[in-house]
Amino acid sequence: MLLALAVARGESVPAAAGRVMRDAQGVAIVLEVDSGRLLACTRPDLAARRLVRPGSTLKPFTLLALVNTGRVRTPTAQVCPRRLRVAGRILDCSHPVSPLPLDATAALAYSCNCFFATAAAGMPPGELPELLNRLGLTSPTGLMAGEAAGWARRPAGSAQVVLQALGEAGVEVTPLAVAEAYRKLALRRKTLREPDEAMDLIFAGLEAATEYGTARLANPSDLPFPVAGKTGTSTGAGPVRHGWFAGFAPARDPRFVVVVYLEHGSGGRDAAPRAGELFRALLP
Repeated sequence: MLLALAVARGESVPAAAGRVMRDAQGVAIVLEVDSGRLLACTRPDLAARRLVRPGSTLKPFTLLALVNTGRVRTPTAQVCPRRLRVAGRILDCSHPVSPLPLDATAALAYSCNCFFATAAAGMPPGELPELLNRLGLTSPTGLMAGEAAGWARRPAGSAQVVLQALGEAGVEVTPLAVAEAYRKLALRRKTLREPDEAMDLIFAGLEAATEYGTARLANPSDLPFPVAGKTGTSTGAGPVRHGWFAGFAPARDPRFVVVVYLEHGSGGRDAAPRAGELFRALLP
């Protein structure tokens, strides 16, 4: 049951989500971090049963796998060549040109495909799918009846390892599963008391993404607290591109998780500003 929580403009959370998504083909999901309650979901059918590639919203979990396998450490950095071809696919970076090496925080903030592709090359093929399964990204969340189960297959070959690390092959998830996975990240953020290399890099990257990276439009300047989150633009059938934003706020003491998934669009240009408007309603 959705919680009719009052927010800005005298709206309930479901009404605010409906307003944000009124002209969009997609779904907005709001979860309460502490309780795990589903506060709003504009399209339960899409949220629970639409299986789709997660694109760059997967990169925080990819970074966790890369740190776990020793392929990325805090000092790891590289100059981005911007041009990336994997198994015949064009996956060039679109972030601003920088002559300086990008570390993991900046790579996550800018969603640098080249950084993640280089780091993931040679990663054990079972590492990421096993992690995603263990984290529950491929399992029903239990928040709705009739949820579809996602999947993450063991890649066959180094190119498929890289594509999976970028969220572009070998994995499909529901928007609801992405929301629950980010809620688990938010809970970890609330309880993190000791240094943890992987988590510190992930949280710094998610905050940087909304400060100067691809998710800037999810963090309106008039919000009383900063947002942490990640955009994604994943491929579908033919030329279709799906737009994603997944994140939480306040960044350092999360109360809400917001996921916006669009059937057509981009993460930074289309999904992020809708998420920002919803955060504005949730955090007046």
